[in-house]
Amino acid sequence: MSKRFQEKVAVITGAAQGIGRRVAERMAAEGGRLVLVDRSELVHELSHELSGIAEVLSLTGDLEQAGDCQRVMTAAVERFGRLDILINNVGGTIWAKPFDRYLEHEIEAEVRRSLFPTLWCCHAALPQMLKQGKGAIVNVSSVATRGVNRVPYGAAKGGVNALTACLAFETAEFGIRVNATAPGGTEAPPRRIPRNTAEQSEQEKVWYQQIVDQTIQSSLMKRYGTTDEQAAAILFLASDEASYITGVTLPVAGGDLG
Repeated sequence: MSKRFQEKVAVITGAAQGIGRRVAERMAAEGGRLVLVDRSELVHELSHELSGIAEVLSLTGDLEQAGDCQRVMTAAVERFGRLDILINNVGGTIWAKPFDRYLEHEIEAEVRRSLFPTLWCCHAALPQMLKQGKGAIVNVSSVATRGVNRVPYGAAKGGVNALTACLAFETAEFGIRVNATAPGGTEAPPRRIPRNTAEQSEQEKVWYQQIVDQTIQSSLMKRYGTTDEQAAAILFLASDEASYITGVTLPVAGGDLG
């Protein structure tokens, strides 16, 4: 196993499930020192599982709030003395339906979920990375910036793409790289805590199936990806192997460019 992250300190958000969990598992195996963050207490279970192979700190918090993001970065530096890598993985569609069917509070909730955690975490991590003169940020966006039945989510992820490009322009001269991946459809274990706890109506199931159909059709490979395929791209951009790459949003979607 490569040790690309030996002694590197990485904050991974949304680490309890899905892509974030797989990134944490693989980075731990490659020598990283991890700060795992999630709003779910499940993140402490993962921390316990990884404690035998890596030094891990797990924290809960609502990263839609700037104060919690600041608290996380402060705790990371207090524990490990530095912050080398930030992987912003919080986000995800809450509802799936045509835009005219969204209610005002639903639109706001989608944007808060899928843009603000990345925005606030970048803002909170920058002072330490600027002080060090080095750092790598990887934001997890989505190819759903072009797709059906997810306009508010797509708009939020479009904001993540813009944030990535603009922040890369600002920070490159200070030794900080800022990139993003844009996952397509990804097969992951069933979520133990769903993003939306309400039972889907028959109409909502139809709208969600339209997303699945469009996602597969838009992919040249005509399939969903795996969490390992998503994690591999994230870890590459976070590593020194990508030392001459910044400001890039890399689609990881079987040929769908978003």
